[in-house]
Amino acid sequence: MDHQQISTRLISDHDTFITYLCSLSEAEFMHAASGKWTAGQQLDHILRAVKPVTLAFRLPRFIPRMLFGKPNRPGRSNEALVEKYKDKLQQGGRASGRFVPGPVAFSQRDELAKHLRSTVASLSRIVAGMKDEDLDAYILPHPLLGKLTLREMLYFTIYHVEHHLTITKKNLNG
Repeated sequence: MDHQQISTRLISDHDTFITYLCSLSEAEFMHAASGKWTAGQQLDHILRAVKPVTLAFRLPRFIPRMLFGKPNRPGRSNEALVEKYKDKLQQGGRASGRFVPGPVAFSQRDELAKHLRSTVASLSRIVAGMKDEDLDAYILPHPLLGKLTLREMLYFTIYHVEHHLTITKKNLNG
């Protein structure tokens, strides 16, 4: 995907997730399958994941270069990145630290959804204004996947919200 396609997918995929969560009743939003997160916690988790990515994309490019270095390998395709993530999950990888949501009340839904929409819109605008070659020239750390190019981080961000939408639907449908 080029930067324009990524920018569009960021908006559309997160909007699909938000629209679905906002369509849930209070009982559905608060439902927790055995040992699983509620829909509200899924929403909070996605926001917790997108915020630092957006912050990193706002930084002047010399800062990630100084902090994390240069890519030492060719970037992965979207498909390869998704497969690596699925492999990590199968090996027991899970969200940790600041990415683990606490309890989320139904009354928080609309504010969290608004904040996520705004954060994703900001990230999308930044990406739309970038050059494709810049997406492959800088890296950022990912807590589960290690160092990723900016393009790979965006691929992850798109897949991540799709993954959590699927989980949320599965948890509600038994």
